[in-house]
Amino acid sequence: MRSRVQPDPPAFGRASRRGLADESADRIREAILAGEVPPGGPLREVELAAALGVSRGSVREGLWILEREGLVRSAWHRGTSVIDITPEDVREVYAVRAALDRLAAITARETATENHLAELDALVAAMAAEIAGTPAGARLVALDIAFHDAVYTAAANRRLTEAWRAVRSQVHLFQLRRVALGFAHYRARVVDEHRELAALLRSGDRDTVARTAEEHVNSAHRGLLADLP
Repeated sequence: MRSRVQPDPPAFGRASRRGLADESADRIREAILAGEVPPGGPLREVELAAALGVSRGSVREGLWILEREGLVRSAWHRGTSVIDITPEDVREVYAVRAALDRLAAITARETATENHLAELDALVAAMAAEIAGTPAGARLVALDIAFHDAVYTAAANRRLTEAWRAVRSQVHLFQLRRVALGFAHYRARVVDEHRELAALLRSGDRDTVARTAEEHVNSAHRGLLADLP
């Protein structure tokens, strides 16, 4: 009786490679959002690989992830860099965000549980505590983004959340730029605006919730454009 020849195993890629790419993307994103690489700043594969202790291939894949998020751009013979923040970029991103936030808010108004609403209240309280102490713009922006993450979670619409995640990193970067250019204006409004939205998600009518969510984004849009060089 002839023995069967075992087929070769499928040629799957190494799982650790994808893990390192994701980890690289996370670390590079954190550096960008911490201001360590400014808008328009270069991202060199060799330097990043050495700093992160990974291969250039992992860095390259990580940069592709960030490019899909819209946080970096690549150009032939010019390498990869953090996106520059132009008025056109601001108009496009905030137009998309206004539409998404409006839909997220009116959906969350119907689907939010008491736990969701309590999380929003806690984030507003954390913003107020930050303002009462020695406020740092980066920490306030992180709380701001976390608040909107929580609204999308409360909306419980997977595709809507995926659409938000597609622009989230850009929004975070733009909000940091807004704070850098006009912190006093942002600091004066951030708590009241988010407290109002949290209250409306609990008891507001649909039209008021939609209008407030959209105006919240438009206010940020106008503030950044007014200060942008």
